Amino acid sequence: MNIYVIMKRTFDTEEKIVIENGRIVEDGAEFIINPYDEYAIEEAIQLRDEHGGEITVVTVGSEESEKELRTALAMGCDKAVLINVEEDLEDGDQFTTAKILHEYLKDQEVDLILGGNVAIDGGSGQVGPRLAELLNIPYVTTITSIEVDGENVKIVRDVEGDSEVIETTLPLLVTAQQGLNEPRYPSLPGIMKAKKKPLEELELDDLDIDEDDVEAKTKTLEIYLPPKKEAGKVLQGELQDQVKELVSLLRSEAKVI
Repeated sequence: MNIYVIMKRTFDTEEKIVIENGRIVEDGAEFIINPYDEYAIEEAIQLRDEHGGEITVVTVGSEESEKELRTALAMGCDKAVLINVEEDLEDGDQFTTAKILHEYLKDQEVDLILGGNVAIDGGSGQVGPRLAELLNIPYVTTITSIEVDGENVKIVRDVEGDSEVIETTLPLLVTAQQGLNEPRYPSLPGIMKAKKKPLEELELDDLDIDEDDVEAKTKTLEIYLPPKKEAGKVLQGELQDQVKELVSLLRSEAKVI
């Protein structure tokens, strides 16, 4: 089985975000594999171990993404591909990423593509479905279980707190939801092996892509941090007096009634 995992490099979930001149400051910040992509990587490894085949993890980004790709290799992926767009594209969006991934994957023999349901930075959840549409293959999002039997696939997906069972066939793209599995930590032997595993670096020219063909379809007007939360207010006195004060505050300050 030829399995591909689409991965994104994101800020560490514990990282404090700093914004200067309308841009997020990346200097000195810690980056990790997008946590939802870790579920995709783990599931790919389990499926490869069960059915045989090979896992290739692919990312669109800069040279700094090599660290996260090596981590994926240390977890158990077989090969990695970095599509380096640092010098070609200053600003891209979900269309850009999906289009670039499509140009790479359209020439590969693909059985299954896995990715995270969303990235914790943008949170759009668009890249996977956009890529599947470009490749003209079925896709299922927010999966919590997947069983492959030859060409047939049975999937359980999360739907607003409930579950939906879907049966489909390969080739297929799925996006992983929390609860699909428990991602493994890279072991020391895995880290050592990862240094010798192939990591291919490509640029847009290698994929015969013109920058105008992958120009972003959206534009970010402003980036800002959410307003600082004010301290809560504790009401004092008799219960009836507290109720009256609460109603008054909801009407005059919160303006919700």
